[in-house]
Amino acid sequence: MSMFSIGLSGLNAAQNALSTTSNNISNVYTPGYNRQITILGEGSASTQGVQVDDIQRQFNRYIADQLNAATSSTSALEAYQTQVNQIDSLLADQDAGLAPLMQNFFSSLEDLAGAPSDPAARQGVIGASDTLSAQFRAFDSYLQDMQKGINGQIRDEVSQVNNTAQQVASLNREIALARARNGEAPNALLDQRDQLVNELSERLDVELTVQDGKSYQITLPSGQPLVSGTEAYRLEAVSSPNDPQRVVLGYRDPGGGMQVLEEDAITGGSLGGLMQFRSETLDRTQNQIGQIAVSMAVAFNEQHAQGTNLDGEAGGTFFEIGNPRVFSNDGNNGSATISAAFDNDNIAALKAADYTVKVTDANANPPTFQITRKDTGEVLDASEVSFDADSGELSFGGVSLTFSDTAALENGDSFEVQPVRRAAGSFENAINDPDEIAAGMSSGSGDNENALAMQKLQDQLLVGGTATFSQAYASLVSDVGNQTNIVKVNLAAQQGLSDQLSAVQQSESGVNLDEEAANLIRYQQYYQANARIIDTATSVIDTILGLRS
Repeated sequence: MSMFSIGLSGLNAAQNALSTTSNNISNVYTPGYNRQITILGEGSASTQGVQVDDIQRQFNRYIADQLNAATSSTSALEAYQTQVNQIDSLLADQDAGLAPLMQNFFSSLEDLAGAPSDPAARQGVIGASDTLSAQFRAFDSYLQDMQKGINGQIRDEVSQVNNTAQQVASLNREIALARARNGEAPNALLDQRDQLVNELSERLDVELTVQDGKSYQITLPSGQPLVSGTEAYRLEAVSSPNDPQRVVLGYRDPGGGMQVLEEDAITGGSLGGLMQFRSETLDRTQNQIGQIAVSMAVAFNEQHAQGTNLDGEAGGTFFEIGNPRVFSNDGNNGSATISAAFDNDNIAALKAADYTVKVTDANANPPTFQITRKDTGEVLDASEVSFDADSGELSFGGVSLTFSDTAALENGDSFEVQPVRRAAGSFENAINDPDEIAAGMSSGSGDNENALAMQKLQDQLLVGGTATFSQAYASLVSDVGNQTNIVKVNLAAQQGLSDQLSAVQQSESGVNLDEEAANLIRYQQYYQANARIIDTATSVIDTILGLRS
């Protein structure tokens, strides 16, 4: 091979290397860009010179998978922390919290006991109970707004997941076509696809499989494919079949059918973090506040009814409280409906929990049921459940359910029971006239016996039979505070791991400007040296041609 050809091969190699280096420098801040290097190889024995074997991107699949998994976990904890911080701040607020308002209410009862006929003392009780009940409702409203906000965020996240999955499927197609045309896929398309997988990991945990070393298949942890080759499958934000006010995820399978996913089937990413926060903290907080509200309303109503007001009449309702909520599952085959009420005689059994009631034998006399506590998965023992065949009343956990028609039940029918989830939202002071407060046990104006009895309720274990009102609220504040700290610590640790993996990834795939600047000089010299080879070859030929003359 002539020196000209050898020199030209070197010029071509140098030009490719300079172009690759320039591309690296230009994309130093491009998200998802992987540094490229020019792979040179020796020419064959017959051609000699140098050849460009490949423009290779520096990408490590193993590190990328680790980083995606860490990103998913970090994103989940960030979403969780953002939400739980709001509840922690709300509950721990010394001015806006329930603790000082409950104390003010009991203090007003103490003042009433000291002067049972004093209009100011009576008005003080009404004012304190109005303020307390208003705060219960405000808490419920705030937490319910969070529930609605999470529903909206889930819808937004699902939309982004679907868009990203569709883009990955489209890139699978483009990459396959590029390989068919050129034998290799453009590095830019490969970078774009891997960046989309990373973005998808920020929203939920996914599993990536590379088919035939080329096409990406992405599946949910529960096995449903989101991307398979050039096809993308959709997630949908749908109403829960158990609770129409709750948004969950549905999966549209390849046949077009809709499968509603269990809430714990979605893990990791901002979607998983939101759903985990909702089930672990938000639901529990609403239930605990509702439990306190119901326990207080039932206890005060019962005690108030035992006294007499200034007109000598029996005390009426002190606090208004709503009924438990019940939802029939959309998949029920039976037509029976349920109404619910609190079982005041067994209110100590009331828990800060939701239940699933499932019909196990509709044909038995009476029908049989399986009742599962949703937060723990515990199935209630038969001793904790009673059923009155005559009235069709099923009682457990401080609530009573009445079936419209037990004959309309079918095996497998299920019902979602939320005894206290929204109870705080209906907690109201029922007394507007100070004279109606039943402070005494007789009609004497100086009788304070019932006022004392109501004031002493603050020291009784009336919440779940294990805590006073103040203790129950303090426990709630402590639970949320502890959960907030746990999430904070876990996030710091997970963020540290993500940063380490990102540093490892960047050390291999990231662009180092100092290194690339050095490469520019090196390849420029390489180019100049090969140009000198051509100049030398030209001089040699000129000399040879000059000899002939």
